[in-house]
Formats: sequence, structure tokens, C-alpha cells
Amino acid sequence: MKIGLIDVDGHNFPNLVLMKLSAWHKAQGDSVEWYQPMFSGHMDKVYMSKVFSFTPEYEYFIDADEVIRGGSGYAISLVNGKEIYNKSLDTPLPDEIEHMYPDYSIYNITDTAYGFLSRGCPRGCSFCHVEAKEGRKSYKVADLSEFWSGQKNIVLCDPNILACRDWKDLLQQLIDSKAWIDINQGLDIRLMTAEKAEMIKQMKVKELHFAWDRYEDKDIIVPKFQEFKQITKLDIRKLIVYVLCNYDTTLEQDLERIYTLRELGYWAYVMLYDKEHIPRGHTYKKLQRWVNNRFIFAKCKTFDEYMSGN
Repeated sequence: MKIGLIDVDGHNFPNLVLMKLSAWHKAQGDSVEWYQPMFSGHMDKVYMSKVFSFTPEYEYFIDADEVIRGGSGYAISLVNGKEIYNKSLDTPLPDEIEHMYPDYSIYNITDTAYGFLSRGCPRGCSFCHVEAKEGRKSYKVADLSEFWSGQKNIVLCDPNILACRDWKDLLQQLIDSKAWIDINQGLDIRLMTAEKAEMIKQMKVKELHFAWDRYEDKDIIVPKFQEFKQITKLDIRKLIVYVLCNYDTTLEQDLERIYTLRELGYWAYVMLYDKEHIPRGHTYKKLQRWVNNRFIFAKCKTFDEYMSGN
């Protein structure tokens, strides 16, 4: 069979599902390529994967016997200003494909592995789709060897690995790999303990991402961030904290979180809820540009200072 792949979101971050589909089809003896409407010709089957709801739809004609669309981006709709995930529109991969070793070659990736050791999250946050998609519980889904075979970098996409009952085994696997680790989906600092921090300290850390989404958690979160920093002694450049804005907080509360994180030795990274509907030039777009550009954020110590120059 002749198989085509379309990464609807673009190629800024490798699509894990497409890499697994490619690996499975190649194992069946099929030919696999990126679908190009001007050059690919007729295909037996084309897979389209879309992670983000705000990504524009693929607009070109697809010459194929069968076109299969999948991914969260096709299952999220906006209802009364809130994103709603419909699981029935997001068909999961069959187990035999889900547990395939990814075909990194389609993205020309040689030195980095991407994957999940756990899925699900017990939090059930109203702005997040993990509960609807994966369940309100964190559970182990793989060992590291399922997607890593000696690459020098590992990008871990787990939604809440610290909530998984197998967290110690999974963290130990990351330590034993001796690879550079990027946990990129937000460690739950509320679940951090001295034991967990000591294990993370043993890793070769490239970047750790946390999240401070709920302003009202500050009395829990701030001491946890302080303790983690004291134990690990990690540089600010390796500690990134997602800060959800434009959801249920005021600008003043957002700035308080941003300034507090800087004082604690963490880089804030503004995540805008429903960002595609925020008009250009809006205060929140300016806030995001100020915070997320590290050079500008280091130069302008306050948002007022940044705004006075724009």
C-alpha cells in the first residue's frame, strides 16, 4: 500500500502518532511518505493528524482512496467561550500501533526520543482536556525502551507523572538512561516531595516544565517551588513554569504570579487560553510577548516598563 502522512499542525514539534503509524505501516511492507498534493499522486490511504484546535484546516485536495483524520485538534470545539473535548471524535490508536517504536526518520530526528511513560491526571481542571481524553487518574503506559534506544535527549510528554503510583520506577528509568531530560508538559509542583526532588536532581536535566494555573494555589505552590529549588540547585534557565492567563484570573493576579516566579528563580511562560480569539494588540498578547521573550523580559523588569516603551 502507498501511505501518505499530513502533519496538519506543521513540523515545529514531531507528531508522535504519525511516527507510530509510519513505523507500523513500514513493518507491514507499505511505502510511507509525507503527502504532497502536487507530487505524491494517488495514495491508498492518507492519515491527517491535528493536535491543536486553533490550527487551520488542511485546505488542499487529497487524492486517496481513504483519508483518516485524528487527534485532539479535531475533537475540540468552542462552546460559550469554553473549549469542549468530545472523545467520540478522537479515535485512539489500536494497541498494536500505540506501542510501536516511533519512526523518527520521517522528521529526520536522530538524537532525541519523544514519548509518554504515563497518561491521565487526577486533577480534572476545567481548562484542560486530559481528564476527558485519558481519564482522571495517572497510570503507567510504557517503559522508556518503548520509545528510547540510546538517544542523547529525551522529551517526556506525560501530563502528570508525579501523580502516577509508579513514579519512582519511571523517574529511575530516566536517571538510568543518562540522557538529557526535558519534561515538557508540566510537573505538578503540588505533588513534589523531598524524595521526588532528590531523584530529579540525579537526572541530567535539560529543562523541566511546571505549571501554575490556579492563582488560589499560591500558598501551596510557592513553598513547594522554594523547597525544590533548594534541593536541586537547578539554574533558572532549566526551570520553566507555564502561567495560564485569560481564563479566570485578573491581570494583577497574573503579574503577581509572574513576578513571584522570577523572584523564586524560575522562568515564567505565559499560556493564553483561547488565544486565537484574542485580538491583535490586546493587553494579554503584549503580556505574552514581554514574558516569553527572555531577552525582553530580562531587560524590562516590570510590565509597566515594557508597555511604556511600546
